[in-house]
Amino acid sequence: MKYLLIGWLIFASMGCSVTARQPALHDFGLAMSAAAHQGKRPISINAPTWLWDNRIRYRLLYSSPSQVRFYGLDRWIASPPEMFEQLLNFSGKDQDYALIIRLQDFEQQFDAPDRARVVLRFSADVYFNDNKQKTSTQEFYLQQPTKTPDAAGAIIGFIDLAHKANERIDNWVTGLSDRQE
Repeated sequence: MKYLLIGWLIFASMGCSVTARQPALHDFGLAMSAAAHQGKRPISINAPTWLWDNRIRYRLLYSSPSQVRFYGLDRWIASPPEMFEQLLNFSGKDQDYALIIRLQDFEQQFDAPDRARVVLRFSADVYFNDNKQKTSTQEFYLQQPTKTPDAAGAIIGFIDLAHKANERIDNWVTGLSDRQE
């Protein structure tokens, strides 16, 4: 017992320790600041409470479709609603309308152990005329398969999906503004 204690003390004094790997933080790959914002498009995002943390969610539809899981070693740098709002606000387009987005889904879904997709579902209300008149509401449902069925695939997929959502919103609002004139 005495030798075991001495051996443990020597091992500990040599600086040998087991350190846990810290989670990697991810964003949408954008380096934006408030100074880079050129648009007049105020956007606000509403989302359920569970989407306001920075964990990357996934669901195993093939075995536990009602259980939401999280990647332990990969996280968003901010919550999905915050990052999505930043992407939409800092898109650099000079528009004279406001949007209210209601984010409903932002998760990776596995149909099989080797097959996953990312899902982004939200609705948007657009306001013209000094942001006082609600012009239209649109539901958006975007999904795409991930390149790999893991956290890295989810991250790449969500980056792509968020940019596609921004493009779809722009196309939708452009069509509405053309009718306003």
